Amino acid sequence: MSRRQVGSTRRNANFPFAGAFNSKSKSSPLLSIGLVVVGAILLIGYVYKGSGAFGGSKVVSRVEGDFSCTSEVQRAIPFLLKAYSGSMHKVLHIGPDTCSVVSALLKEEETEAWGVEPYELEDADSHCKSLVRKGIVRAADIKFPLPYKAKSFSLVIVSDALDYLSPKYLNRTLPEIARVSIDGLVIFSGFPGQQKAKVSELSKFGRPAKMRSASWWVRYFVQTSLEENEAASKKFEQAAKKGSYQPSCQVFHLNSYH
Repeated sequence: MSRRQVGSTRRNANFPFAGAFNSKSKSSPLLSIGLVVVGAILLIGYVYKGSGAFGGSKVVSRVEGDFSCTSEVQRAIPFLLKAYSGSMHKVLHIGPDTCSVVSALLKEEETEAWGVEPYELEDADSHCKSLVRKGIVRAADIKFPLPYKAKSFSLVIVSDALDYLSPKYLNRTLPEIARVSIDGLVIFSGFPGQQKAKVSELSKFGRPAKMRSASWWVRYFVQTSLEENEAASKKFEQAAKKGSYQPSCQVFHLNSYH
């Protein structure tokens, strides 16, 4: 969105009290000074309002409640490690800003990590581009088969990706994600009523995010023959409670297909 420039000159009629500057009537010096000060304040306020400084139209507009489940994944890593102590050796993360998640996972001992960016990587920083060159991170449309062999990863973590898919594409994507996992899937999804995409990025996502309830997801998992990983779910909840961690996204722990 381009910034709308504020003209350097405007007609006096656009500003309150502007006529006071051109008045031919005689007034006291004190009154004249007062009018100049008031006019200057109003002029500054008018210009700042146009640039968004006082809550007017913003240069970069964000949807109310903007947040990221991908950043939530990074907060949850210590608790995921406790829940999946033996299954965090080869981890695949799928979601926007996957470079940040992969970088955080690679800092953990005995953990290898890869990432799939479902959208564009044009604005990636130098560190992310380095991960792409090494083949650790790649961009791929998750509505199509993933470029990995079956059971390539011990654990697959998904965030900020499934919320943008219609049921038609979920029917293809979720089984495909389960196909490349060995020990399970962890899905981070927004709560109903939450918004996530920047207005400027809606064209990239293709559609607004659809925040579904936990009951909707549970029914859908049953339909796709994906069962809850009760053991991992319980360990995760216990670790989160002990660490006073309250996820701001829904977290689902699922078993892989056997």
